[in-house]
Amino acid sequence: MTTPGDSAVVFHGVGKRFDDWVFRGVDLALPAERTSAVVGESGCGKTTLLQLVNAVLRPDEGGVEVLGNAVPDTGLEAFRRRIGYAVQGAGLFPHLTLVENVSLLARLERWDDDDVTARVGELFDLVGLTRDLDDRYPHELSGGQQHRAGLCRAMMLKPDMLLLDEPFSAIDPITRVDIYGEFETLQGHEQVTTILVTHDIREARRLADYLVVMGDGGVVQAGDLEAVVSSPASDQVNRLLESGA
Repeated sequence: MTTPGDSAVVFHGVGKRFDDWVFRGVDLALPAERTSAVVGESGCGKTTLLQLVNAVLRPDEGGVEVLGNAVPDTGLEAFRRRIGYAVQGAGLFPHLTLVENVSLLARLERWDDDDVTARVGELFDLVGLTRDLDDRYPHELSGGQQHRAGLCRAMMLKPDMLLLDEPFSAIDPITRVDIYGEFETLQGHEQVTTILVTHDIREARRLADYLVVMGDGGVVQAGDLEAVVSSPASDQVNRLLESGA
């Protein structure tokens, strides 16, 4: 079991509600420099949990620590620069070229042009994008290329943490397998703490080494992937694991 001392994110008795409570009493520690997958049925609060990490949402009870400190009330721009974020559908700006999309955050941070070019080239090499695509707009790219670009943009500033919200769900199965391999290459190179929200237990088992299962208004089970797989804590967890067998 991960403890707060070796964790990148810690939830202390966290609850979040909209009209009703999404979850309450979440006590959870996610390990540093590893990939944690958050899985569960639709509507269980996976994305809500993720958005509490980068302060897109705030808890209604409890508190969240990220990278050793409580999520701040002010200075969120600097806080979020340490966290990359990639979402379903890539989220590229349609009026910007591929290289403009990927390098946008670095240019806003006033990086030197040579540094921008070097970082873009490094990321493109890692995920299999070629420089002849630089000036293409999102609608001129394949779905796989768009998703690779989304990962590159999320990693552009060399963040300490990467948040992924169903980033691969809209890709065809063959392309998805290719991108899994490229994501693993990227992870091996960058060694960034990653939290992956997915509805696909097979994806979680492929990409993560720590598993969080959500349901019934909170966390049902959390632990090292192999420990959860070998000893599911409930029929609910067992059914979820069997769905990806």
